[in-house]
Amino acid sequence: MSSTLKKLLIVSLMTFAMSVNAAELKVGYVQVDKILQEAPQTAESGKKLEKEFSPRSQELDRMAKQIKDLEAALDKDGLTIAEADRRSKERDVQNIKTEFQRKQRELREDINLRKNEELGSLQDRINKAVQSVAKAESYDLVMYSGVAYAADKIDITDKVLKLLGKK
Repeated sequence: MSSTLKKLLIVSLMTFAMSVNAAELKVGYVQVDKILQEAPQTAESGKKLEKEFSPRSQELDRMAKQIKDLEAALDKDGLTIAEADRRSKERDVQNIKTEFQRKQRELREDINLRKNEELGSLQDRINKAVQSVAKAESYDLVMYSGVAYAADKIDITDKVLKLLGKK
């Protein structure tokens, strides 16, 4: 046989073998954004964070009201009080504003850290649920995001949500 014919035969056999293997491959797809929105653990995590940071948030609200009240009083009485008293009150307001901004920044940073911790924990649970569904239903490959198109028949998101406890 000629070398061209041998090459053509090899390519044909490889193509046939790949198509047979592809037909046997069971693929699934998971919409992570949908899971993050609908999983009951997401709502639980949000409530947990809200409860955890609510006292500090309320303190900031009180400080904001205090600043507003002090500024209003300063505007109202600013022309009738002595210059030294006015400057002292302005300095007090500025100190409270600085403290408010510092506490606000710290709260944002702490909330972001805790959100990331909660998200990491949730991602671990999602990964375990995806692996459980994939193993139980004999999937060879399960993909997350970065997919241009996925047919509904390979979308296993609802199965993962069910396993996570969504009704």
